[in-house]
Amino acid sequence: MTGGSVVHRHEVEPEGGGSGGDPRVALLVSLNFPDMTEHVADLVRRFTRTATTTLRDLGAGYELYDTSDVAALPDPASVTGFDGLLLLGGGDIDPELYGHRGEVPNSYGVDRRADEYSIAAIRAAEEAGRPVFGICRGSQLINVAHGGTIVPDIEDYRLHRGGPGKPMFLDEKVTIVEGTRVAAMAGERRVTVRSGHHQAVAEPGEGLVVAALADDGVIEAVEHPERWVVGVQWHPEDPDGSAEHRIRLFAAFLAACRDHRAPR
Repeated sequence: MTGGSVVHRHEVEPEGGGSGGDPRVALLVSLNFPDMTEHVADLVRRFTRTATTTLRDLGAGYELYDTSDVAALPDPASVTGFDGLLLLGGGDIDPELYGHRGEVPNSYGVDRRADEYSIAAIRAAEEAGRPVFGICRGSQLINVAHGGTIVPDIEDYRLHRGGPGKPMFLDEKVTIVEGTRVAAMAGERRVTVRSGHHQAVAEPGEGLVVAALADDGVIEAVEHPERWVVGVQWHPEDPDGSAEHRIRLFAAFLAACRDHRAPR
């Protein structure tokens, strides 16, 4: 990290943490990935707390896995003891994991150990039949876990993040592919979402299909047609975005978790 910025668990969880609730969700997020500035740390605090509070408000319980501290975490297969797996945003994925060689412009936050842990957790959860929901980095990790590739840097970024001197996150219109799970979750074909990304899914991994597109053709969501596996590139957990949209997506994920709950 740089700038001495540190995110603490008590800053990202509601009072009482994730104890109790049904269904039970394994929540993966890197609270302190490399290159973190105080501005980014504040985003991690706000977005993660919105996600954890939304889970609690919808009656779910969760266990937060801080993948920036992999040495303190249990085996990634432990996520199969939960009813679902939720992966939040964060730093870039190590480009070697999706076959990219050479420099990645605007790269930040790369932590290969966190990447490998998260990919192993995704594969374990899918093999056990648990729903998997990925947001931003989480969506990209799902794609890489399926052997897909990532756009290292979106050169024409204007639809996807703020420019120099501007806020990182902005409103973006995306088009949902009809007949997809994401279409059922979102409830409408054109959705205004919160975006702040310089990477995206390039080639969908094995078994995954495109579920949403930006107006410039950048892939904004992927899913598995036969399993409950969904990744969205945007941030429904941005508190500056639509609460209704956030609740629709989280509620759909939790409904799937109830339908595929782990043995008790």
